[in-house]
Amino acid sequence: MEENVRAGRCVVAVDGPSGSGKSTVSRRLAVGLGARYLDTGAMYRAITWAVLRSGVDLTDAESVGKVAAEVDLRIGTDPEGYGVTADGVGVDAEIRGTEVTGAVSAVAAVPSVRALLVARQRELIAKAGRIVVEGRDIGSVVAPDADLKVYLTASEAARAQRRSAEDATDVAATAADLARRDRLDSTRKADPLQQAADAVVLDTTELGIDEVVDRLRALLTERGVA
Repeated sequence: MEENVRAGRCVVAVDGPSGSGKSTVSRRLAVGLGARYLDTGAMYRAITWAVLRSGVDLTDAESVGKVAAEVDLRIGTDPEGYGVTADGVGVDAEIRGTEVTGAVSAVAAVPSVRALLVARQRELIAKAGRIVVEGRDIGSVVAPDADLKVYLTASEAARAQRRSAEDATDVAATAADLARRDRLDSTRKADPLQQAADAVVLDTTELGIDEVVDRLRALLTERGVA
C-alpha cells in the first residue's frame, strides 16, 4: 500500500467496546484516507497467545510481563491486508480463537504489558504519520493529540448479534462474554476502556458501515485533515 499513502499527518483514534464496528470502520476509513491502519487489540491478543503458549500463570503479572518483553511481535499496517507474527509465527487466526479471547483482558490489564505496547504503538503512529488506530485507550492514552477522536458504541444486543455472526457463535453466550470483557476492560487500573473527554461519540446501532465512515470523513473534512 506504500504508493497509496498520501502525504500529510492525519491521526484518527477510534475507541469503543467489542462489536461496535471499530475494525471494519477503521479499515475502510484508512483505505479512503490513503492512510495506514493499526489494530492495537491484535497486539494484545498476540502477546496473550505467547503468554498462553509459555504456560505461565495469567495472574502472575511479573511473569506475564517478562514473556511480553521477550516476544518478537510484528504487525503490519496495511488496511487491506495486515498480518501479525509472534516470534516468527503467523498468528492471525490463532489470536481470534476462544482461548485467546478468554484470556486477553487479563493480560491486557498488566501494567508492564500496556506500557510496552503503548510505546510500540506510538512508534508505529509516528512512523506512519497518516493512520487510523483502533483500540480501547487510543484517544485517552496512546494518541491524545489525534486529529480526530471517536468513541464508537452500540446497544448490547446489536454488538452481540454482530460478533456472533462474525464468529458463528451463540448470541446469548457472546453477549455474556462481551459483558465480561467490558467489565474487566473498563475497571482495570491501567489505561481502562474509556471515552476521551474530547471524543465524538457515535452510536452505530442503527447505522451501516458506509454511513459511519461517511460521518467520520465529514468530521475530518471539517477539521481540514481529510
